[in-house]
Amino acid sequence: MKMSDIKYGTRDISVSAKIVEMGDLREVKTKFGKTTVLNAVMEDETGQVKLTLWGDQIDKVKKGDEIVIEGGYVREFNGELFVNVGRNGKLEVKA
Repeated sequence: MKMSDIKYGTRDISVSAKIVEMGDLREVKTKFGKTTVLNAVMEDETGQVKLTLWGDQIDKVKKGDEIVIEGGYVREFNGELFVNVGRNGKLEVKA
């Protein structure tokens, strides 16, 4: 799926993109307890979309990495779309 095709509520998406920006690390409380979260920006030739990285996912990626996400889903927060990998999804950095 291309960035330009990502829509709110889409589930089980697969995307390939480049990380172009990494936000600030912060700690949040969820129903599962405290965890760390970071918002990044990923892009392909069709546009940019924000990516929410949780816990261990944060250490897997850095700015400039080419990534592949399988089984992700899309949420909206403050009028912006965010891709989440989720518990059943997979995030890989291309070698």
